[in-house]
Amino acid sequence: MSESHDLVPVSAGRGRIPIAQLRSVYRPDEVEKRLTQLPPREHETLRSTYERMIEKGGERFQVKPSGLPAMEHLYEELPNFGEVLDDVRRQLALCHDSRDALEITPMLLLGPPGIGKTHFAREVAQLLGTGLGFVSMSSLTAGWVLSGASSQWKGARPGKVFETLVEGQYANPVMVVDEIDKARGEHAYDPLGALYSLLEHDTACHFTDEFAEVAIDASQVIWVATANDERAIPEPILNRMNVFEVQAPDADAARSIALRLYRSLRARHDWGQRFEDTPGEAVLERMAQMAPREMRRAWMTGFGNARLAGRDTIELADLPGAGARRSGIGFLQ
Repeated sequence: MSESHDLVPVSAGRGRIPIAQLRSVYRPDEVEKRLTQLPPREHETLRSTYERMIEKGGERFQVKPSGLPAMEHLYEELPNFGEVLDDVRRQLALCHDSRDALEITPMLLLGPPGIGKTHFAREVAQLLGTGLGFVSMSSLTAGWVLSGASSQWKGARPGKVFETLVEGQYANPVMVVDEIDKARGEHAYDPLGALYSLLEHDTACHFTDEFAEVAIDASQVIWVATANDERAIPEPILNRMNVFEVQAPDADAARSIALRLYRSLRARHDWGQRFEDTPGEAVLERMAQMAPREMRRAWMTGFGNARLAGRDTIELADLPGAGARRSGIGFLQ
């Protein structure tokens, strides 16, 4: 399932235009065989899945940047992710100017809530020009959400890995496993069980979703897991990943993030032209006390309150006043 064809350009992202090989992620003839074996008028959801797989075909784009992409903007937007970005940059350099496929070692981002871990994963997908799959482990009670549940169970469906590869356009999407340390399972299920094989290249080549029971090539998936506490993560999972401890941005970095976000929001909206290019120092200082994920909502509240007051500048009174109440879930101390 690893055949590939000529390089072709795909849609442009920020930086260099991605290029792609067509890679087979499953064999349609195996799907057709499974389809013909289904009893008439039974397993309609499974039948529909097989028909969809045959309709879409088994080939997907396996993309990589056509050269070393510009990453300066990521270092500026995510100053506390410098070590992680350095590692991604090194791995991009290995496949630069060669026919080798892009290989990114699975990574685990450890750090407090709200510092931008999930945002980082989305930016990596955009940088590489590939798709994105997302699953939050905090609400899972069974392992089948990643690997699918047997079609014999009522309400069964394919897992997220299968859906992302079959329904998406890419053989190497970024798959985010959010809050992996909060996965919890019942006695018969391990929510992380599928990862033991998915994080190993050799076994991921023939990953079988329990619902579809058709082998798919998940070996090119780029894994990004996030967590607050590594102590809740099994050691075999940790051993399969590069682990990075991401700190909250310091005061200067937080101020830079707040200013960049202000200008981005201002430039993105027509109403933004009514506001000054740079907010006041006191407002920036207040924003710098917030976690990055809180900043956007705070700026939008500030913009709205300022307009209601007929002003073209945001004042301290325009910002949300819940900083003290929320300090325990993401505000910097």
